[in-house]
Amino acid sequence: MSVERFLRQRAVNITVEGTYTLHRWYDPQGKLRTLACRATRVSPFRMIVDVPVTGRIGDRLSSYFNEFGSFEGNISDTKHGSILLELEMTPEKREWMADKLTWLEKKLKDPSIQDERKDPRYIPQASHTTLTLADGSIHTCYVIDVSAVGVAVACALQPPVGTPLAIGSCVGRVIRVFPAGVAVRFVDRQDTDDLSRLIVRSDQTTDGSLEMPAAAP
Repeated sequence: MSVERFLRQRAVNITVEGTYTLHRWYDPQGKLRTLACRATRVSPFRMIVDVPVTGRIGDRLSSYFNEFGSFEGNISDTKHGSILLELEMTPEKREWMADKLTWLEKKLKDPSIQDERKDPRYIPQASHTTLTLADGSIHTCYVIDVSAVGVAVACALQPPVGTPLAIGSCVGRVIRVFPAGVAVRFVDRQDTDDLSRLIVRSDQTTDGSLEMPAAAP
């Protein structure tokens, strides 16, 4: 798709800081170089990003944006120091992205709108982790967003409300089930400085070493 065509599509004009890595751009030590970037127009399918190194059409890159988390994608067009990035994500993440953009657009029109949640949520850079049930069974899951008091995840398994479990190393209980996944409230409030490391920890054991809360009646 071209930049001109995207400018005619439904999208949100918003400035979001981030970083990106071109899969063929290396530093003098031979490591992939991470560069700063800024998204300026975003939809659930693509975004215009201002970049210091544009790359070529078809180039793949990895990116991370504070508001939206991590994306893989490819460049479909370039123009005046910016790229049009085609976003690759799961259906659950795309649904979440659409809801997030709707809320951000409302906030842009009315700055008095505030997030009703006391604890801000964010997207960890590593999105895949483990869901461990009280019986020791382990399932892979995808982190939608996380805060100091809970996490929303998508998983092939959808445990009912009240189910005790652990996401990574954080023990909690399912408090809400929605089409894209489940919301889990932690037993203990987590330190946000350690939260990403605890959430994405994948070396869970099945010997019951994670102490689960009692099941809800």
